[in-house]
Amino acid sequence: MENFEAKLQKLAEVAVKVGLNLQPNQEVLLTANINEALLVRKFVVEAYKAGAKHVAVMYGDEVNTLAYFQYGSRESLEYAPQWRIDGMARAIEEGAARMAIYGGNPALLKDIDPEKVATYSKVMGAAGRRVSELISSFAVNWSIISHASPEWAKLVFPHDPEDVAVNKLWQAIFKTSRIDSPDPVAAWKAHCEVLEQRMRFLNHKRYAALHFRGPGTDLRVGLADGHLWGGARGQAKNGVWCVPNIPTEEVFTMPHRERVEGVVSATKPLSLRGQVLEGIRVRFAGGQVVEATASQGQEVLEKLLQTDAGSRYLGEVALVPHSSPVSQTGLLFYNTLFDENAASHIALGRAYSENLGGFEQLDPAGRAARGYNDSLIHVDWMIGSGQVDVDGITAQGSSEALMQGGEWVED
Repeated sequence: MENFEAKLQKLAEVAVKVGLNLQPNQEVLLTANINEALLVRKFVVEAYKAGAKHVAVMYGDEVNTLAYFQYGSRESLEYAPQWRIDGMARAIEEGAARMAIYGGNPALLKDIDPEKVATYSKVMGAAGRRVSELISSFAVNWSIISHASPEWAKLVFPHDPEDVAVNKLWQAIFKTSRIDSPDPVAAWKAHCEVLEQRMRFLNHKRYAALHFRGPGTDLRVGLADGHLWGGARGQAKNGVWCVPNIPTEEVFTMPHRERVEGVVSATKPLSLRGQVLEGIRVRFAGGQVVEATASQGQEVLEKLLQTDAGSRYLGEVALVPHSSPVSQTGLLFYNTLFDENAASHIALGRAYSENLGGFEQLDPAGRAARGYNDSLIHVDWMIGSGQVDVDGITAQGSSEALMQGGEWVED
C-alpha cells in the first residue's frame, strides 16, 4: 500500500500533467494556504520536471484573514490591493498557467457579520474582474485541486478525532481525484473521454430547455441560443487542453438569462464565503429569482442576491450522475468543488464564455440577446439527487428523458 507522501506526489503529478497540462517553458502562478506547503512543494517539483520556466507561489494565511474581518476598519474592508491583482492579471496575460490549491476552513467566517463579508466580496469581485474574465474565458490553462485541513475534516467527520478525520478526508480526496488508480494520469484521460462523449451527444441534440423534477423542485431551465456543452477538458486560447477542476464529473452549459421558470430546492448545503447555507429554496420567474429562502444563512443568501444586476439570474446549469465517485463516498464535503460533482447543479451569476458559440465575435448587446448573463459572482449550488429526474425539451416542445433517479438514461 502506498504511503501518504507517495499519494500526495501523485496528486501533484495529476495537477501538473492533467489539470494544467503544463507546457515546457511556461510560467505558473500558484495560490495556496500556508498550511498546504507540503503539497505545494511536491507540485513545484513536478512542475519543474515538466519544464516550467518559473513557479510563482503566493501564500495566504487564514489566521490573518480572520483577523482582517474581526479587527479591520470599514475602510480596510472597502480597500482592494489593486497592485497585487494587476500583477496576477499581467502574469496571466503574459501566458502564465494559473493553479490554485483549495482547502482551509469552510466555516472560517461563520461568526462574522454577513454585511462585512458581502462588502469585502463585492469590492474584491469588482477589483478582480479582469482576472476572473481571463480565467473564465480560458485565456490560459488553469486548474484547481484540494488539500485537507483539520477544520474542514472535522466539519465532514464531526464524530472522529481530528487526526482520524484528516486521514479520512485525504482518502476521500485521493479516491475522487483518481489517485488510487494504478496510473492516475491514464485514468483521467479515459474519464475525460467518457465525459466528452456525453458532451457530443448533448451538443448534437440541441435541447431548448432542461426540466428538473423532484422533491421541492419543478424547474424549467431554458438554454441560451447557440449554447455549447462543456465538461472535463477545455481548450485555452493558448491552444492547451486542461482540466480546470479536479475532481470533475459534470457536463455543463449556459442557461438563457430570461428563460428560467419554476421552483427549485437545494439537495445539499452550500459553503459560501466562509459560511454554510442550508435548506435553500428559490422561485424563478422570467429568469429572475423572485423568492429565496434558506433554513440557515438567510441573510447571507439575501446579500448574495443583492450583489449586482446579474446575481439573481443563472449563468450555468450542469448535469452530474448520482453514481459519481464523489456522490458514492456518501459524504457532504462542505466544499463546492466536491459537492457540485456529487449532484446536478445550477449557478447564480456570471456565465462562461466557452458555453456560447461565437462569443468573441459578439458585442455585449449581442451576447445578452443570446441569453448570456454577466455578474461579479458565480455561485454553484446543488439541486440533483437520486430522487431528481431531468428531461431534455426539444425545440418542438417534446420531452426526452435524460436522467431518471439521478442517473443517465442511455440512448
